[in-house]
Amino acid sequence: MVFAVAVVFCGRECLGDVEVKKSITYWAFKGGLEGEKDLNAALREAKRFGYEGIELTYHTSCGPLNPSTTQSDCEKILRYADQVGIEISSLASGLHWDYSPTSDDPDVRKQAKAHAKKAIQIANWMKLNRLLYVPGMVDVFFNPSVPVVPYDAVWKRATTVTKALLPTAEKNKVTLCVENVWTKFLYSPLEYRDFIDQFSSKYIKACFDVGNCVLMGYPEQWIRILGKRVKLVHFKDFKAEVGNVSGFCDLGEGSVDWKAVMSALRKTGYRGYCTAEMIPYKPGLVRKTSNTMDKIFNL
Repeated sequence: MVFAVAVVFCGRECLGDVEVKKSITYWAFKGGLEGEKDLNAALREAKRFGYEGIELTYHTSCGPLNPSTTQSDCEKILRYADQVGIEISSLASGLHWDYSPTSDDPDVRKQAKAHAKKAIQIANWMKLNRLLYVPGMVDVFFNPSVPVVPYDAVWKRATTVTKALLPTAEKNKVTLCVENVWTKFLYSPLEYRDFIDQFSSKYIKACFDVGNCVLMGYPEQWIRILGKRVKLVHFKDFKAEVGNVSGFCDLGEGSVDWKAVMSALRKTGYRGYCTAEMIPYKPGLVRKTSNTMDKIFNL
């Protein structure tokens, strides 16, 4: 996740023998990022704009899914989603921005692990097998007041916390989907791959965000190298010539070679949801993304 316009695959399409379904993040709706958007309204709107699924989000102190959420709450959400005719595609969280699993502060690391375990439990209650997971960060690009952590320390701590979380993930049958985000960590596809492989567990895979890697390389190469490890896909577009967070843009208006990306996804045999992680909200973007993705599927 990054604070910018991101994109999702919309609608169900067949890419060769690859079935891909459209999803949109709760954060894409007005008030979603703040946890203020009525969830039932978001479900209805997502359905109306042609999405088959919606990615819900865990907030550390507010929103429809938070530390106080109960199993009964989750069951109520699922019943309403079924009435609307839309699926809950996956669960994301921005908890790592507030509570980094690799912070120099042991208390912050402790809170990060507790929140992650709660998010895993909520995913299980929501009958989901995928949780977006950010295991660590060197810095927070939008908040320079957060202390920078040495890269090697981040790797070590991220490995430690992930090992600690895997038994909970395995018990709940929830896959931790490591996302490539702007944290100055896992900044190459080989390193990304090797971080996942060191655990030798089927409950840790990749949430690959196409737009987030444009500054570091070519998304289609990352997809090829990650291969079957990709369990979840986020789409954004990004103007490489801008070179900073302002480079995120509407789908099809940036530097991503969508034809190459779609070809790479076909070759990996990826099946399931791809999610438009659209941040920040702006009027009309949810509908526009749905329409644009229908065209991209035909590339």
